[in-house]
Amino acid sequence: MPTVSVIIPCYNQGEYLHEAVESVRSQTFEDLEIIVVDDGSDDGKTPQICAALEGPGVKVINTQNQGLAAARNTGIAESKGQYILPLDADDKIGSNYIEEA
Repeated sequence: MPTVSVIIPCYNQGEYLHEAVESVRSQTFEDLEIIVVDDGSDDGKTPQICAALEGPGVKVINTQNQGLAAARNTGIAESKGQYILPLDADDKIGSNYIEEA
């Protein structure tokens, strides 16, 4: 069970998603999971970007568009971590952010 679950809701922001996920992958604290929730993106590219990110350490959940809060709550419901870090798809965190938090 990971200590920290990073929840990244995403709606039509696939162009930023790689940077957000990479900022989490580059953390000095490594006992974490990343959950991306594609909240019904319909821009033609975000669903493919999300699918390409799925793999070891990154889980992608696809939902119908229900809004940011519902997408975040979906990710939290699927998380296994003791702590939750919500992160927007167009944000990045510094490499020691989780360790210091």
